[in-house]
Amino acid sequence: MKNNYAVPFRVHLARAILPAVFRGVFHIVSRVVITGLENVPESGAYLIAINHISLFEAPLVVSFWPVAPEVVGAAVVWDRPGQSILARLYGGIPVHRGKFDRRLIDTTIAALRSGLPLLIAPEGRRSHIPGMQSAHPGVAYLMDKAGVPVVPVGIVGSTDDFLKRALRGERPTIEMHVGPPITFPPVKGRGTARRETRQRNADVVMAHIAALLPPEYQGVYQLEE
Repeated sequence: MKNNYAVPFRVHLARAILPAVFRGVFHIVSRVVITGLENVPESGAYLIAINHISLFEAPLVVSFWPVAPEVVGAAVVWDRPGQSILARLYGGIPVHRGKFDRRLIDTTIAALRSGLPLLIAPEGRRSHIPGMQSAHPGVAYLMDKAGVPVVPVGIVGSTDDFLKRALRGERPTIEMHVGPPITFPPVKGRGTARRETRQRNADVVMAHIAALLPPEYQGVYQLEE
C-alpha cells in the first residue's frame, strides 16, 4: 500500500490553536491530574489506546499530549452540531461502526507509516459508565500491520455528567495516566488463529489500560487483587 497521507495546512493551523484552548478550559472548569508523560515516545509512530466512557476523553488527550495526534472517532460525531465543527477543524478520521471500512484501514495505516501518532479507543464505543467493555481486535490489527507500539492511557473522571458538574462550579477532577509503550511480535498464522492472536493482543492492551485505572473503572478487565 502506498503512503499518501498528508495533513492539510489548515489542520496544522487548527491543531496549533485548539489544544491550547481546550487545555485552558479544562484547567478552568476542572482539576486536571496528568501522570506518565515521560512514557510518551519522543518521536515516531505509535498508537494511543484509551478507555472510552464519554465524549471527553479524546479532547483531554489531545489537549495535554506533547504532540498533536491523529484521532479516530465515530462518524456520527461529524453529523452533530458543534462536535462536527471541532472534528472537521481538527482533521479527525471518521469510523463507521459495525461496517468493514477499507478506506479507514488504509488511512490509519498510512498515517502511522508517515510517522504520526494515532489515538484510538479499542472498545469502539462509549460505555457511559466507568467499567471497561471488551475490546475489538482493531488496535492489535493496526499494531501488527504498521509495526508500531501502543501507549496505554487510562482516563478517570470523564463520566457523562462531567460537563454538567463543571458548569455547576464543582470543578470535578479528571485524570489522564500514561503507561509505558507495549510491543508485540508479528502475528503468525492465518484465518482463525490469526484473529484469535490479535484479539488476545487487544485484550493485553486493555489489561495495561486497566492497570492505570481504579477497580471500579476496570470493568471486564478487572485485575486480580
